[in-house]
Amino acid sequence: MNAKLEKALAEVVRRNAGEPEFHQAVTEVFESLAVIVERYPDYADAALIERLCEPERQIIFRVPWIDDAGQVHVNRGFRVQYSSVLGPYKGGLRFHPSVNLSIVKFLGFEQIFKNSLTGLPIGGGKGGADFDPKGRSDFEVLRFCQSFMTELYRHIGEYTDVPAGDIGVGGREIGYLFGQYKRLTNTHESGVLTGKGLSWGGSQVRKEATGYGLAYFVSNMLAAENDSFDGKRVTVSGSGNVAIYAIEKVQQLGGLVVACSDSNSYVVDEDGIDLDVLKDIKEVRRGRLSEYTEQRPNAHVIEGGSVWDVACDVALPCATQNELDDKAAEILVRGGTTIVAEGANMPVTPRATAVFEKASVRFAPGKAANAGGVATSALEMQQNASRDSWHFDYTDQRLASIMSDIFDRCRDSADEYGRPYDYALGANIAGFTKVADAMIATGVI
Repeated sequence: MNAKLEKALAEVVRRNAGEPEFHQAVTEVFESLAVIVERYPDYADAALIERLCEPERQIIFRVPWIDDAGQVHVNRGFRVQYSSVLGPYKGGLRFHPSVNLSIVKFLGFEQIFKNSLTGLPIGGGKGGADFDPKGRSDFEVLRFCQSFMTELYRHIGEYTDVPAGDIGVGGREIGYLFGQYKRLTNTHESGVLTGKGLSWGGSQVRKEATGYGLAYFVSNMLAAENDSFDGKRVTVSGSGNVAIYAIEKVQQLGGLVVACSDSNSYVVDEDGIDLDVLKDIKEVRRGRLSEYTEQRPNAHVIEGGSVWDVACDVALPCATQNELDDKAAEILVRGGTTIVAEGANMPVTPRATAVFEKASVRFAPGKAANAGGVATSALEMQQNASRDSWHFDYTDQRLASIMSDIFDRCRDSADEYGRPYDYALGANIAGFTKVADAMIATGVI
């Protein structure tokens, strides 16, 4: 690594002690930036890289709320507004017990480059709370969301910061958050949140966007080597929003998805995952994947273990960060996997990516492969600004086109720096240079 980058990274680690996820995200980007700084040393001047690693604003606040039994609880809320050089801060809200400042900063830092890659005018940010909506009643979730927004509303707006959903924040939570924002501001500012319901300003394809976009990106990877999804065995981790719609689009493109998982187990269905059954369990009944065999008796549910034990051509980790380690990577390589693409944010550990690189497995980082969600959020912002509503097919075509453009940017940047098929390097370079050039153009702010 370039000496200036090493010094900058050491300072990031020192100033952000005890934040391993954030350190991991910054290190991964810095390893790619070395080749840029060697060719264009000006990028290391004016503390540009140091400024990029420091959020423009970090907001931490108390979220008190009352459960159905009258008990008062206190959670912690976060919003990290990382970079607005390309547009208003844009990034999801995550409600999960694991949420802390390190995770929010890693997600926000990644979001800068992800949003840059879309080619759309949106900056990077992220937020959430260490609240767990699982097992809570609708009224408890409502009260929490109202309390959360009572603080957050003063820091967001359609020209300032536009949150969306993430883990634990779906259409229900976005509705409650938007209602409270409207109450507090006395405005119907549709563009302040994305992921809204279709009947009140939401976008077609938003629910499907991250999973669809992932499948489109992989389809481009295959096409670059004169291949396609036809006949490919695909394994997907997770069974939430991203996983379900990645499965749907992969099946539409000709792939055979043979396994998926949740936090307790994974299911193997050699005939292909039955999407109707999966959606009924997860989206309607909010049940466990262990119920899958009740309707598909030829499938197998394995408690514990790893979904990555299932042999496949394409692996799509869509659950959570650092879920696929080097041991799982070695199993996938031995099983014949040729492509791994991140549907979740940073689900593959650095050691696992090293295993894939050594074995010449094509790897697509989340900042590129799962950018479909934020891209469609930006399309929702466009529709809100113009008081318009687009049809599903038109929005899906826009999404496919954006993902193709992202792939081209990653491929072209990797080729330019003599690293063909290194999509992680290409994504970091393409995302960084656009942000860096804008920072230089707008001065030291």
